[in-house]
Amino acid sequence: MSAACRAPQRLNRTRSRSRRHAVLASAGAAIAALVLSACGSGGVSGGSGNTNFITGKDGIATVKKGERDTAPDLSGTTIDGKKLDVASYKGKIVVLNVWGSWCPPCRAEASNFVKVAKDNERNGVQFVGINTRDTSTGPARAFEKEYGVTYPSLYDPTGKLMLRFKKGTLNPQAIPSTLVIDRDGKIAARTLQPLTEEKLREMIDPVVAEK
Repeated sequence: MSAACRAPQRLNRTRSRSRRHAVLASAGAAIAALVLSACGSGGVSGGSGNTNFITGKDGIATVKKGERDTAPDLSGTTIDGKKLDVASYKGKIVVLNVWGSWCPPCRAEASNFVKVAKDNERNGVQFVGINTRDTSTGPARAFEKEYGVTYPSLYDPTGKLMLRFKKGTLNPQAIPSTLVIDRDGKIAARTLQPLTEEKLREMIDPVVAEK
């Protein structure tokens, strides 16, 4: 076979390999995005465009008092079958933690949340969980029993509560995510990463100190 006849065959093989690589790359990107959204360590976001929050090197985004957005309606049924409306805690500081029993980073931070929640009861701080992507409440209740979690968690298996946050605000974008809602029901801080005890206190203390 002449070189002229072989050239189209080589070109077709090259194009075929390129298409396969493109498909694999696209699939890989989709899987990576799914993994991050399903149970990632989060990331750093915000501070640019028309947002009014600044993210520090510690991965904690904050908003100055007077520039904060009101938290959306966060009401529903807890994993224990009770009705809960986060708005009923207005006047208190609310620490909102999005978690899943299947999420290793959530397990890593659970004991830190239990300790800091207990230490801050006297400061008017109420912890509330949003349990998501657990297909039933059984694993979530087992998680709370294992780690000694006593504060309530709304059951949100499909993530509907997370979608109530406006884009461009301090909204939860990963699992785990943690937000601090001030005494006026406005979002003061957010992080998209599992938290050590020290970082959790770093998020809460400035809001507790506000008058």
